[in-house]
Amino acid sequence: MALLACLGQIGLHAWVNLGETSARVPDPRRTYRLTRFVILRLLGFVYVAAFYSALRQIVPLIGANGLLPIGAFLDRAHSYYVSSSAAWYFIPTIFWINHSDVALLAVCWCGLALSCLVLAGFANAPIMTVLWALYLSIIHVGQVWYGYGWEIQLSETGFLAIFLCPLLDWRPFPRCEPPTVVIWLFRWLAFRIMLGSGLIKLRGDSVWRDLTALYYHFETQPIPNALSRWYHFLPRIVLKLGVLFNYLAEIVAPWFVFGPRVGRLIAGVVMTAFQLTLITSGNLSFFNILTIVPALACLDDAFWAKLLPRSLVQRAAAAEPSFGMNAAGWLFACVVAVLSIKPVENLMSSNQIMNYSFTEFDPIEIVNTYGAFGSVGRERMNVIFEGTDDDLPLPSADWKPYPYLALPVDLNRRPVQVAPYQPRLDWQMWFASMATYRQYPFTLNLVWKLLHNDPGALSLFGGNPFPSHPPRYIRATLYHYWFAQPGNPQGRWWNREVLDSWLPPLSIDDPQLRQFLVAYGWLPSPASGK
Repeated sequence: MALLACLGQIGLHAWVNLGETSARVPDPRRTYRLTRFVILRLLGFVYVAAFYSALRQIVPLIGANGLLPIGAFLDRAHSYYVSSSAAWYFIPTIFWINHSDVALLAVCWCGLALSCLVLAGFANAPIMTVLWALYLSIIHVGQVWYGYGWEIQLSETGFLAIFLCPLLDWRPFPRCEPPTVVIWLFRWLAFRIMLGSGLIKLRGDSVWRDLTALYYHFETQPIPNALSRWYHFLPRIVLKLGVLFNYLAEIVAPWFVFGPRVGRLIAGVVMTAFQLTLITSGNLSFFNILTIVPALACLDDAFWAKLLPRSLVQRAAAAEPSFGMNAAGWLFACVVAVLSIKPVENLMSSNQIMNYSFTEFDPIEIVNTYGAFGSVGRERMNVIFEGTDDDLPLPSADWKPYPYLALPVDLNRRPVQVAPYQPRLDWQMWFASMATYRQYPFTLNLVWKLLHNDPGALSLFGGNPFPSHPPRYIRATLYHYWFAQPGNPQGRWWNREVLDSWLPPLSIDDPQLRQFLVAYGWLPSPASGK
C-alpha cells in the first residue's frame, strides 16, 4: 500500500505545484525548465547510441539473410494471432508494412537523424513521438537481440518525454512551462527502476545479502572494460562497502524522490553518482546513461543554475504555463496510475520478476517492471568460435579463434570500452556460455555463415582469421576466463583454461547441420528445388 500511496503523492504534489505555476511564482526551486533541457539532451544522446547500434548490426542480425530473419519471425507471429489487427495490437511495429533490409536501414537512419536533432537541442512532441515509435518498432522484431531490460526502459522513458515537450515549438527553451505532473512521473519511473533493482538483489542471490557480490561481478559481468580489473582487485572491505553503496542508491534513495527538496536533491545525486560508477566499471550498453535520465527529474532549476553556464540559465528564464500540456500530462498520469498496478504488485511480491512488460494491458510498453543482476556468476565462461583449414578436425589441428568485438579472446588484449554501443552478438554469447547451443540455435546459423565467410556475420566479430577463403571446419569451445594479476610477467589481462566442447567441429557437408538449418527455415528444403 505504501507504494500505491506514492502514486497518490504524485497527484497531490503536482496539483499544488501546478497552482503555484499558475500564480507565476518565479521560484527556481519549483521550476524545471533547465531540468527539461538536460533530460531531453541526455535522452537524445541515448537515442543516438541506440539507433547507431541498430544501424551497424540490424541487417546481419535480423535482415533477410540475418541470423534470425525478421520475415520468418513476422510470419510466425501473424499465424499465431487470429487476425492482422490482433498481430498489429500485440506486436506494434512499422515493419508489418515493409520489412526489407532497405526498410530496416531506413528506420535506423531516420531515427539516428532525429536523435541528433534532439541531442543538438531541438525537440517537440511530434519528433519525440516518431523517435519512440521507430525504436519500439525495432524492439518488437529484434527477438533475442533486443530482449534486454533497457529496451523497454527506453520505450517508457521515450514515451514519457513526449509530454515534456510542446506540440510544435522545437526550440531548446520553448515558451511553455514543462508540466510538473510529468516531472513527477519521471520520478515515479526512477523509483520503480531503482527499487526494482534493489529488491531483486535482496530476494535473489545470497552474495548480495552477505555483501560479497562485488568479489565476482566485475570479472563475470557481460562485458568488462579496462577499469574492471582494477575494481576486481580492490580490497575486500572496499568491495563490501560498494555493495552497501548499491543498497543506498537502490533501496534507500528511491523513497526520497517524493520527499522534501533537500532529500530529493540528495536522492537524485546519489542515484546519478551510482550510475556513473557503473559506467566506469563495465560495458552495460546505454543502460546506465538511460537510468540517469529519470533521476535528473529530482533536480530543479535552482540546482542546475549553479552548474550550467549563466547564458544558458538566462535563456531558460521566460516560460508560461500551457493548459494543453498540463491537461495532456494529467490524462497521461491517470493512464500511468492504472498501468502501474501490476508493476507495484510485482515489487511487493516475493516472486518478483524483472524487466517485464505486462503486454496484455500495455502492448506499447509504457509502464514496466525493472531489475538488474538478481544473480551473480562466480566464474566467467566464454564460448569461442574457432576455424581450421586442416583436412581433419582433430584437437591437434591448427584452430584459429574468431575475435569478438568486446568479449575476451586474446589473453593479452586489454578489455575495450564499447558502451554505450552494444555489440549484441557478444551479449548473447555471454548468455549462451551458461547454456547449450540447443538453447541458442542461431549459433548453428552463425557457423554456417562463417563456413561461407559471410560478410554480414563477420561484421559482428572483431576480425576474420580466414580473410582469403573460408575454413573447412568450425567448432566452438567453452573456456573459463579469469583476470590475471596486474603486473604479471607475461603482461596478460586474462588467464584461461579449456572446459569442454560447446559445438563439435562442423563443415559445409555435414548433413545434420543442413537438416537443422532447413528445419528452422534458414536454408531452403532440397525438395523445393531452390
